[in-house]
Amino acid sequence: MTSRYNNASYPPAGPWDRRLTEAVCPELSPVETLHDNPWFTVRRRGAYYTAEYRMPQVIVLPVVDGEAFVMVRVKRPVLNDITLELPAGGAEDGEAPEFSAARELEEEAGIRVSDLTRIIPMPPLATSPNRMPKLVYVFRVDLSRQEFEQRRPHDDEIESVELVPVGEAIRLMTSGGIYVAGIIAIISMYLLARK
Repeated sequence: MTSRYNNASYPPAGPWDRRLTEAVCPELSPVETLHDNPWFTVRRRGAYYTAEYRMPQVIVLPVVDGEAFVMVRVKRPVLNDITLELPAGGAEDGEAPEFSAARELEEEAGIRVSDLTRIIPMPPLATSPNRMPKLVYVFRVDLSRQEFEQRRPHDDEIESVELVPVGEAIRLMTSGGIYVAGIIAIISMYLLARK
């Protein structure tokens, strides 16, 4: 394998990275499907075992008045916990990523954003670079406190919706209260970009 250094491209820095929708590792062969279900496929690609979502994945960073994040407590039986995360999920057939982000925000946090120009792209992430050959779309949306307070009910996988002030989010990330790696990365990118 030759050395490559590929920046993840996204608007406004360039087109969306094709690794968001394609597994671009043709040198990893043979490819054998080990498990397949409606949500993901497990494959052996050469000497690597991969978990590949069937649909593109999105994560949304909702920022309220530049002072707090809308976060969701998600029921995670595999971790035996109810983790503090950001709204996220998979795109449905034919959905534009921005629309998927707005839909997930509404389903998981009860907040509807109809104007998709408010859904602002951030650099995509590799959530498990040794197991998942696709990147995850990341978006930010700026909200008012009123939008947060007027939220509607959320879906059943969510235990609660919380407004977490920036300082509290930092404390939780550095003390283990927020421990999902992708969420820490997204909040950190946002905070570093504000400096």
